[in-house]
Amino acid sequence: MRILVVEDDLSLREGLLELLSTAGHQPEGVADGTLATERGLAEAWDLVLLDLMLPGRDGVDVCRRLREARPGMPILMLTARAGEDDVVRGLNAGADDYVTKPFGARELLARIVSVTRRLAREPGDPEVLESDGCEMDLARHVARRGGVAVALTPKETGILRWLYRHRAATVTRKDLLVNVWNVSGDLTTRTVDVTIANLRAKIERDSRKPRIVVAVKGAGYAWGGG
Repeated sequence: MRILVVEDDLSLREGLLELLSTAGHQPEGVADGTLATERGLAEAWDLVLLDLMLPGRDGVDVCRRLREARPGMPILMLTARAGEDDVVRGLNAGADDYVTKPFGARELLARIVSVTRRLAREPGDPEVLESDGCEMDLARHVARRGGVAVALTPKETGILRWLYRHRAATVTRKDLLVNVWNVSGDLTTRTVDVTIANLRAKIERDSRKPRIVVAVKGAGYAWGGG
């Protein structure tokens, strides 16, 4: 995979580049948020390893800009702080997962595999879902309604995949945190609800009366698309 490594600590950046090269990847390193944004937007990377604390432009801002421009690009955030607020900030900005420093080589490589696998289509999954006049192309991260196309983020397509896969059941917020965000289901955050609200604004005919992603009072969410 072609991986953009964004880390201002020279020794850590060089260590990451060596580790990823040895593992068969093609990494490129940058040291600040401004250059990270430029390189991240210039090419379609298979993965971005993004430090949270950066000079020039912080990692959360870089993540938000990259996510807006390239909704399907996986972003794994590196952070020296394990506080819940920092994790939530990164996830809300569009990060697909996070690793807390210090981390081991095996842990990082496993997280990279986990992120790319989780965002990939599983055997039997449809690439395109259609419901209530909306076409959702999960492979291309695009939804279309009435000839108007709108980009979907990896988290939004992940929610759609998971709800559709489990369309005979109700999916809890904890289920979504564990299986779409790959974080503890005990994390205190409204990230799931905020992401679903954004998703509904893109795919529903009337987001106030959702018919595709429906709420199950006191339980969670369910696929309502038939």
